[in-house]
Amino acid sequence: MRTSSFRRAGLLALAVGATVGLSACAGGAGSAAPASSAPADAATRVALSYPGGILVLDGDTLETLGDMPSEEFTRLNPAGDGRHVMVTTSAGFQVLDAGASGVEPELTDLVFEASKPGHVVTHGGTTVLYADGTSDSTIFDSDALLASTDSLPAVQTIPGVEAHHGVSIVLEDGTFLTTVGTADGRTGVVAKDAAGATIAESADCPGVHGEGTAKDEVVVFGCENGALVFDDGAFTKLTAPDQPYGRMGNAYVSENSALVVGDYKDDRDAEGYLLHRVALIDTAAKTQRVIDMPEGAEYTFRDVARGPGELAYVLSSDGAIHVLDPATGEFTDAFPVIDAWEGPVEWQDAHPAIKVSGDIAYVTEPAKNAVHAVDLTTGEVVKSVTLAQTPNEIALTK
Repeated sequence: MRTSSFRRAGLLALAVGATVGLSACAGGAGSAAPASSAPADAATRVALSYPGGILVLDGDTLETLGDMPSEEFTRLNPAGDGRHVMVTTSAGFQVLDAGASGVEPELTDLVFEASKPGHVVTHGGTTVLYADGTSDSTIFDSDALLASTDSLPAVQTIPGVEAHHGVSIVLEDGTFLTTVGTADGRTGVVAKDAAGATIAESADCPGVHGEGTAKDEVVVFGCENGALVFDDGAFTKLTAPDQPYGRMGNAYVSENSALVVGDYKDDRDAEGYLLHRVALIDTAAKTQRVIDMPEGAEYTFRDVARGPGELAYVLSSDGAIHVLDPATGEFTDAFPVIDAWEGPVEWQDAHPAIKVSGDIAYVTEPAKNAVHAVDLTTGEVVKSVTLAQTPNEIALTK
């Protein structure tokens, strides 16, 4: 198991659980799926939340493998080990074992306690759980969950300074990046080395939200007036073309590409959650531009994913997956998948979402209680299933 210099430094207190409710967050973790530590032949599992429960489907057949009661509204995020999912509940981050060949899914009794659990970030074999109620960051080796069947793995906790809706990430050299803010607002990001010393900071990111790690471990954070890039020990501010408000809230990345796709909102007072423009960031050139979606196509934070060819795939309100080449800013194709849909009244409301594993996109269609598997290399819907429940959040284990 890889152990980073950050953990070897002994800076953080070991704990079995962090003393770290549910965060009202109009966006989830934006990082690309980490390299799975599960066996190479392990099948993808699809976890779906619905009001009062969680389903686990087989990624190949879409057969329901498990149906477990939970809270009325939960959020789902991959735990980073290719098998487990973090379920955000009122008590904290509860561990869902999505199962494996011969092992049924189980919503375990293991809970990383947290006050207002928020973002889950997995990168480089490390998982970081962020508690909005304290701004504590709970850190553990992602693979440790595979061996911790009866108890939580050992964790390290960095106490928060002032509570806010934030996010943290640990890089492979031990660099710790975390947002800065208070209950009244968020302002920027600080970077600390493995010994805990501040190496860089920026207060030039109002409303900082979300993160994504691109090629060469360049990290991008969204701001209400652009984006903030951390690269080679320093921050660079990218200014949005719309001022004073041009918000990127979530970064959709591939760790093999320097190009980042972000959701983008240019009107602070706009009603609803549908968006009609997309941010494109080149982390190598340190540039940002914004492009329009095709006419009649809008999306929410749940509707963007990276996939084959380092392309971006946007599930839009016209019911199609629109294929975006981040290098050119051109939409190159569109695959009709579901019926046209309207945006949610509240961000928590069930509405279509997309997640990608390999060449396959899994698309939810709450209006029909349906889930579809789409081959992104051909645009073909290869499998569909109708459920007894209405799917909301979705997370994949591989």
